[in-house]
Amino acid sequence: MGKLLAWLLVAGKMGKMLTTGGTMLLSMLAYSWIFGWRYAVGFVLLIFVHEMGHYLAARKRGLAVGAPTFIPFVGAWIEMKDMPHDVETEAFVGFAGPLAGTAGAMACYGLARQTGSELLLALAYSGCMLNLFNLIPVSPLDGGRITAIISPKVWLLGVPLLAALFFWRPSPMLILIAVLAYPQIKAALSGDHGRPPEYYQVPQEARVNYAVMYLGLAAFLAVMSYDLHEMLGR
Repeated sequence: MGKLLAWLLVAGKMGKMLTTGGTMLLSMLAYSWIFGWRYAVGFVLLIFVHEMGHYLAARKRGLAVGAPTFIPFVGAWIEMKDMPHDVETEAFVGFAGPLAGTAGAMACYGLARQTGSELLLALAYSGCMLNLFNLIPVSPLDGGRITAIISPKVWLLGVPLLAALFFWRPSPMLILIAVLAYPQIKAALSGDHGRPPEYYQVPQEARVNYAVMYLGLAAFLAVMSYDLHEMLGR
């Protein structure tokens, strides 16, 4: 019986690794048809770095979490087997993804400056844009999870941002995000967030700290995205 349990444990872990690796390869293949395999590999790895930020942060807070799963042209997610027990933990896990993703994009930027590689410069730009997009303050994007600690009413600011993006670059993905965000937007309007009041009880200092970090990272990514766009244009 002990050997059987050990075998099942190993098989389960191998299955998770195969799911992550298999969906990563599928995403690389899908992106390579449009952008070429070098860009596809780099872009999927940047998404992986982003998701591993969430994974490690969740594990640090003692939450059971699954390995990343990828969907081509949608992105990736980690399975949260344990939900955060307070809004600060939710913000901590949410912020870790864009922070790790930004570090990955800056690594590409640093290597691009040293080698003169336009591919790495393009990956740095994509990484910055990807993480900036994820900071839009609506759930299921990371920005919605981060700004919940400031106030759920901040989610209302994400509505005009999504609408502006849709009119600029219409995309089915934006429609999907809007549909998924609707319950949170409705909750922000009604004040009924479906959580006990103590979930949102955190020190004011924590709210201010996350607000400063959120705005600082968003501003940094916006400036870097603009500068990298200009570099690629030249």
